[in-house]
Amino acid sequence: MLNIVWFKRDLRVVDHAPLRDALMSGEPTIGLYVIEPEVIGASDYAPRHWECVAEALADLRKALAELGVPCWVVRGEVVDVLDELASRAKAQGRRLHLWSHQETGNDITFRRDQTVGKWTRRVGVGWTEHLQHGVFRRLEKRDGWAGRWEDLMHQPLAEPGTIQRAEAQGLIAKILQGNDNFEIPSAAALGLSGEPCPLRQSARREDGLALMRSFLAHRGANYQSEMSSPLTAAEACSRLSVPLAYGTISMREIVQATEARVEELRELRQQKQQSAAYRLGSLRAFLARLHWHCHFIQKLESEPRVEFRAFIPELDELRCGSETALPSDERETRLRVWTDGQTGYPFIDACMRSLRESGWINFRMRAMLMSFASYDLWIPWRESGMVLARRFTDYEPGIHWPQVQMQSGTTGINTLRMYSPVKQSQDQDPDGRFIKRWVPELSEVSSDFIHEPWTMPTMVQSEVRCMIGRDYPRPIVDHKEAVRAARGHFAALRKRHSLREKAKQVFARHGSRKRPGTQIVDPRWFEGKEKPTDQLELEGVSP
Repeated sequence: MLNIVWFKRDLRVVDHAPLRDALMSGEPTIGLYVIEPEVIGASDYAPRHWECVAEALADLRKALAELGVPCWVVRGEVVDVLDELASRAKAQGRRLHLWSHQETGNDITFRRDQTVGKWTRRVGVGWTEHLQHGVFRRLEKRDGWAGRWEDLMHQPLAEPGTIQRAEAQGLIAKILQGNDNFEIPSAAALGLSGEPCPLRQSARREDGLALMRSFLAHRGANYQSEMSSPLTAAEACSRLSVPLAYGTISMREIVQATEARVEELRELRQQKQQSAAYRLGSLRAFLARLHWHCHFIQKLESEPRVEFRAFIPELDELRCGSETALPSDERETRLRVWTDGQTGYPFIDACMRSLRESGWINFRMRAMLMSFASYDLWIPWRESGMVLARRFTDYEPGIHWPQVQMQSGTTGINTLRMYSPVKQSQDQDPDGRFIKRWVPELSEVSSDFIHEPWTMPTMVQSEVRCMIGRDYPRPIVDHKEAVRAARGHFAALRKRHSLREKAKQVFARHGSRKRPGTQIVDPRWFEGKEKPTDQLELEGVSP
């Protein structure tokens, strides 16, 4: 047998069950990463994503080399690559066995895995898949999901433990014929073009581990109170969403390290150390949000079509192909202005520009950006969601598309969340420091006007060298009028369709069972009583 460990979004050797089991079998083992043209050429892929992968791959290669395992990085279609490896192995009297983690990705990787499965059955290659996260296939209802998640997270870490023997390495060298040193290409070499990301977070495992240690030691002390503002969130949040997205650290590693720290802090609390008790509350909140990470991925695993269609398809009528949809040229203009950070709402624009340069922003701001695009600008969720997918360096399809729909009001089981950009600005950036950093046109505007610069008298605009409509745009829409119209559109749709039963079906398949007595749907959705909300969102879906 020749073992092929196929790495996808699990670029590590620690807590990697496929690698551990392949090495424990005693058979020659090769690591494989395939650069797939369809994946890197997709609409949701950007150079910043490949730059993260390349960093993680370089580290993975070194770690595998220490285990005596070569890592073949090759560009092509996965089945073609596996077919070639099967032929090379056959020439040496060997058959392939494929090892990997299950992946819940976008539609491209979903179809690719189906193709690989058909190929393995056709040619008689065994394929062993392990769970990557607390996400379970063929799950019809959520009953019992939380318990299964807990059981998985408390299993021992899968350590490789075994170094590949020299004779196996010699055989592998013959099979690969020198191709095991294939260079990891740059984004430019792959033909990827798009926005640069100069402040991009590192995707290296060691940097991720350092973030985890510092968060558990001290950065997470004020997690609950500081994760909502972009002024404090970059430091107070764990920033582990990038390591999780590329699998350089496993969810199980984070859960177990956090629980160990909670136990340590619990002992300090018993010794009457109040500061330790406060940190304990923050870490408990963080643990809860780790559950939500997998909870959202499970939605896409259970219903892959939600990448393209609303959970309740009738809700897509609102912004697409009906009398309430915007003309295509107006929609394109609004999408471009939102993408470029030129909406005339300083806080919205600051967040979009920050995201463009760094690839990360805290969850409350993500929710606000999506809400503004969906309700104020009335842009279809797929179009605005695709912009964010390309900008998020921690893009995780299973989290992204259900969250995009949730913030756009198309799930049928969530209250509409219509964030006021001015109120959010006043609450989360009261002095305008974040705004002035990312919207330098407003750098001399006082805190009296920084949140609503269009209210500045002309003389003040002249004094601060920022003429509204010339140096900085006027608001593209009036927020109050826009959300009033959005509510009217939703109310009209309710009159056309009876959606209660469909919403119950959505909840049965996707709703959280964490809180006893949770209602199947929010009754205000059907009664047309949604109100603007500034409730705290679940930051943990992007920790």
